[in-house]
Amino acid sequence: MTDEELKQLVASLAIAQQETDRQFKETDQRFKETDKQLKELGKQTDKQLKELGKQIGGLGKKFGSFTEGLALPSMTKILKERFKMEVISPSVRVSKNGMDAEIDVLAYANSAVNEAYVVEVKSHLREEGIAQLSDIMANFRQLFPEHKDKKLYGIIAAVDISEALKQRVLAAGFYVARIKDDTFSLDTPENFRAKSF
Repeated sequence: MTDEELKQLVASLAIAQQETDRQFKETDQRFKETDKQLKELGKQTDKQLKELGKQIGGLGKKFGSFTEGLALPSMTKILKERFKMEVISPSVRVSKNGMDAEIDVLAYANSAVNEAYVVEVKSHLREEGIAQLSDIMANFRQLFPEHKDKKLYGIIAAVDISEALKQRVLAAGFYVARIKDDTFSLDTPENFRAKSF
């Protein structure tokens, strides 16, 4: 190999090295741009997921409100006709003595019938729904001292309830109301005696 051929080889290697360096820089720049785009996409996706979560939560609340609205006419009729309640209040919220409670329907009478009923409405009853009503019943007299001398009863009105959960509700001493043909009606055995709290 002559000196001239060696110089040309070194020169071509230097040019090739420069081209490789340039390609590496371009590739590095593309990686940086792609990384930036992925981070932006990640932020957009997080934002969209949070918004979707809010919408789903809102939809759940609306469905719950829809179920409560669906139950109210039927439960009002049952509370008035079957249990002789005089006052029926939907969506009662109370905060007292450091406790908060939300009651779907509160009904009571102050005459010959001296009773109060707490109705918990669920689109799909789960075990927590029974515990929720039990907690309300346990704290009721502290939350509503004006009703401390009344017999207190609980009702769970559910669109969807398994037979096993229905038996748990009855064992807890609560009435069960279920929907049929868009109307809620009591679904308790004839010999059932509700627990007075």
